[in-house]
Amino acid sequence: MFQPSEDRDAETYMRVLRVLYEQPELNQRALAARVGVSLGKVNFCLQALAKKGWIKMQNFVSSPAKLRYSYVLTPSGLSHKAELTRLFLRRKVAEFEMLKSEIAQLEDEVGIEGLRRPSGSSSR
Repeated sequence: MFQPSEDRDAETYMRVLRVLYEQPELNQRALAARVGVSLGKVNFCLQALAKKGWIKMQNFVSSPAKLRYSYVLTPSGLSHKAELTRLFLRRKVAEFEMLKSEIAQLEDEVGIEGLRRPSGSSSR
């Protein structure tokens, strides 16, 4: 589906889709703040997701003077959200395993055993 060079965009798409699934009425500024990207990036992302057919933009009037949008995930958007989430999780678990291995190697190098680990994590 996505090439490695598109990982960052795929992650942004996933985050936007997850937030919109929960709060389709968010405006772009609030969505940008929740996702942690710029307003321009959110606008670009929303246009790309709409072009892919993963979201529909629905107009609604929030006040007499202002027109706003609601962003609704399509069935295709829901399935892509799930797939992007699976890919993201797989990548993060692999990164976590690599980090655990690297930490163990560094501990061995400096002769430190049992450095304070976050509560709830298991030892090697």
